[in-house]
Amino acid sequence: MNETTPAAVAQVPAPHKSSAAPGDGAPRPAAGSEPALTQRLAELLQRQGVLAVLLTVVIIASFVYPTFGTLDNARGVTVQASFLAVVALGMTLVIITGGIDLSVGSVFALGGVLAAWASQWGLLPALLVPLAVCGAIGLLNGFLIARAGMAPFIVTLATLLAARGILLAFTDEGATTYLVPKGSAFAELGQGSVWGFGHPILIALVLFGGGGLLLQRTSFGQTLFAVGGSSDAATLMGLPVARTKLLVYTLSGLLAGLAGALNAARLTSGVTIVGVGMELDAISAVVIGGTLLVGGAGSISGTLWGVLLLAVIQNLINQIGSLNSSYQSVVSGGFLIVVVVAQRYLARSRRTT
Repeated sequence: MNETTPAAVAQVPAPHKSSAAPGDGAPRPAAGSEPALTQRLAELLQRQGVLAVLLTVVIIASFVYPTFGTLDNARGVTVQASFLAVVALGMTLVIITGGIDLSVGSVFALGGVLAAWASQWGLLPALLVPLAVCGAIGLLNGFLIARAGMAPFIVTLATLLAARGILLAFTDEGATTYLVPKGSAFAELGQGSVWGFGHPILIALVLFGGGGLLLQRTSFGQTLFAVGGSSDAATLMGLPVARTKLLVYTLSGLLAGLAGALNAARLTSGVTIVGVGMELDAISAVVIGGTLLVGGAGSISGTLWGVLLLAVIQNLINQIGSLNSSYQSVVSGGFLIVVVVAQRYLARSRRTT
């Protein structure tokens, strides 16, 4: 027989190799553990690298600018960040599935105006009206993307324009400003505080806690990752891909509307010019937080750190005084480029280990 037996293989002399060369059959405990260690380090940096950057910036800024590290300043930063955080939470779920939602800035503004208008009838109408309308816009996005197979970029760009148009029509091209009754329960929702921290902060933290549990502890959360990783593979696995996309876009619309309502309650008016470019801030915060734009990977906590980092940058620009707010866009854009490049490098490192 011409078969090569194990005994015959053992009789063939092995070529001479250095003891450090790979593939020589010698035990390599250090080499065997190094790829796994590198992969774990890359995963950790992708998930929590922004937290390390945030802590570094906060510590340095507290020494350089004494007023930055005060409790009052921390409260102001977190309150301002809470509205973007709620919007970015919905954006995180959308991007994990491999989608994008450009309509959230206009939906945020529309939700605020509708909440201010409905606040004359009490707290519940002030919350339910914007949630119903903004949720319907999100549902429309989800239906056109999941059921009709349209591109998320085109669909949400169209609803961005549509929501802004509805807003302008409802306010007579911005000439009418709806006011929230002072002293009402709805105004208290935006301006009240617990232990010195505003209600919007607490609401945002509760939503992020629920979002984290949804993403990590439920089958729906695992489905989001599967859909973002490969929509076709998720379909072959029998996962409800279309329904999942429908739900995340609806949630994104609801959260944007809720954030707009909370902002109106804090300002006690429905301001028509807010939310311009907010979708880009939300996307920046999500990506800086470690969520991949291609989908399939991301975290709720990373988004929270990304939002706070952008808020801290804005506050530092205000602390400097000699710089105007336009520099925030420059710095945020720089952070975004660095993070995207780092993500590509980390992803390549994980594939090669």
